[in-house]
Amino acid sequence: MSEGSLASISGIVDVGIIVISHFDNPARIDALKFLKKVLKQEIRAIIPVTAFIGAYHIMVNYLGIPRKTARDALTMTLNTRSPALHQDITIDDAIESLDIASIYNVESWDGYLVALAHKFNCNIIYSIDRSLSRVEEIIVINPIPEDKMAEYHEFIRKLTE
Repeated sequence: MSEGSLASISGIVDVGIIVISHFDNPARIDALKFLKKVLKQEIRAIIPVTAFIGAYHIMVNYLGIPRKTARDALTMTLNTRSPALHQDITIDDAIESLDIASIYNVESWDGYLVALAHKFNCNIIYSIDRSLSRVEEIIVINPIPEDKMAEYHEFIRKLTE
């Protein structure tokens, strides 16, 4: 996003939504609809580019998706070069991320999402992970309907048995 438009973002997109959007599963269509709105800037959110690296790790190592399949799917989205794709992480961002993670007992990645929310003066994180709600000022919004999430969790349970 251009410097001026960064001041008006509504939230930060978490890695789980990126994962769900990039492989065949019951929640994919809903996740893709949301992702497309973000990439087209119909929803004023940013997606950390580093989320795609994390998504690849999850897809390959935990979900058993072939490396090339995961790479191709994720690269296709990155190649949109949407202004919603946020490319910067500073040393100060990393320090704040670790501070937040230790204070709120969340993963360091979650601390980074909260640090970005602070940096861009927003309080929404679009995520499937409810643990982020431990951070008082953060509102977690799952853009995927509950029934689809239930189907997704059952699908993942069977996939990883």
